[in-house]
Amino acid sequence: MTGTVVVTAVLTIVAVGFVAIERGRPDARRLAIIAALSAAAAASRILFVAVPNFKPVTVIVLVAGATLGPRAGFAVGVLTPLLSNMALGQGTWTPGQMALWGLAGLTGAALGPLCRNPRGLAVVAFVWGFLFGWGMNLWSLAVLGPVLNWAAFVTRSGASLWFDTTHAVAGVVFALTIGAPLTRLLLRYRDRLTVTIVWTDPPTSPADVPR
Repeated sequence: MTGTVVVTAVLTIVAVGFVAIERGRPDARRLAIIAALSAAAAASRILFVAVPNFKPVTVIVLVAGATLGPRAGFAVGVLTPLLSNMALGQGTWTPGQMALWGLAGLTGAALGPLCRNPRGLAVVAFVWGFLFGWGMNLWSLAVLGPVLNWAAFVTRSGASLWFDTTHAVAGVVFALTIGAPLTRLLLRYRDRLTVTIVWTDPPTSPADVPR
């Protein structure tokens, strides 16, 4: 795998995701909740900046996908680093973060029943703690080098093991603390966005017509 392939794949994921979101034509209320979740996740990154990788972002993104669907999950995932890095600093790492958290949102949607359960959410968040770290290592080597090969990836992943483990443990902690209430909140909001039309049989005689 070459650096060009990795960079192209990441940029394609982000671009295709934005196109899918735009074609979904979300209404104002759905856009509002996506914006609110993205802002909350971005604020949490800034709030916990003193503790590297110990943040609730992955859990928020997973729950967004599990409750509001793949487009919303992806949108929250890609917008969170874009917004938070305005304060923390934009750089070559931003597209990689956008793609990986966007994929986490899609994972939440694909594993909806599992991620709507706090224990299941904890397992998925734990796994994503390492996947995110490995993905960022791959992205970093592809963009900054010095070389992208298996040996370099293993070396970089060994160096980041502490940070990836912290991310994974944070996923478990936040899944078991804020996972359930956040899921209930977003499910209630989703239900309010759903309009149900009940068709009834037409009156069969004049006497049945309301007066």
